[in-house]
Amino acid sequence: MTALPRFCAVSLIAASLHAQGTTPKASPSDYPVHAAAGGVTLAAEYLVHAIPTPSGSFVARDYLVAEAAFFGPPSSRLNLSAEHFTLRINGRKAPVMTQSPGIVSASLKYPDWTQRPTLVGTAGMGDRAVIIGQPAPVERFPGDPTARRGPQAPRVPEPESPTGEPKEPQMGIEERVQRAALPEGAHVPPASGLLFFPFKGKTKSLRSLELIYDGPLGKMTFKLL
Repeated sequence: MTALPRFCAVSLIAASLHAQGTTPKASPSDYPVHAAAGGVTLAAEYLVHAIPTPSGSFVARDYLVAEAAFFGPPSSRLNLSAEHFTLRINGRKAPVMTQSPGIVSASLKYPDWTQRPTLVGTAGMGDRAVIIGQPAPVERFPGDPTARRGPQAPRVPEPESPTGEPKEPQMGIEERVQRAALPEGAHVPPASGLLFFPFKGKTKSLRSLELIYDGPLGKMTFKLL
């Protein structure tokens, strides 16, 4: 499957899923940074590469992750969107825009989605060679010829439900990342979710991080680092 069809497939999956966001903390003061505007308080926390979900956490090595939370009167409805946020890295003039959850989940599910420099060597004897250091492609669809196959470990049968009822299928990466992302549209506070910013550098090179909000509440800047 080429990059374009796979991108389209991921986009369709993402569009069909409903983002629910994360569970907001008890109050804005539970977040490292927060500010109030127009009766609403916006809070944020820097999570580095972590994507926490109820079923476990992921590490998105090509993204910086932040959680944004909105607090306000229960009678209000807030217009939320990841497009209201950007991230200024090391004081650079042009901030980084958010990335969609669909693209983020694709980079987690398919390690070869974006190529990284890799040291590859060969070793062998006679007419046989072994490639060392090259990551194994992940099978993107049944029978994918680009995926290198090796010995398969025996599958351990899943334990039966104590009630005898069939177990609910586990959510895939796409749905888990999509559900953790900041929900879009009008929502009753409190509401929170994750923001994803592309970053391929090393975290030790980060000297400062500023999360910039520019939306219906006005413009606010939060110093995350």
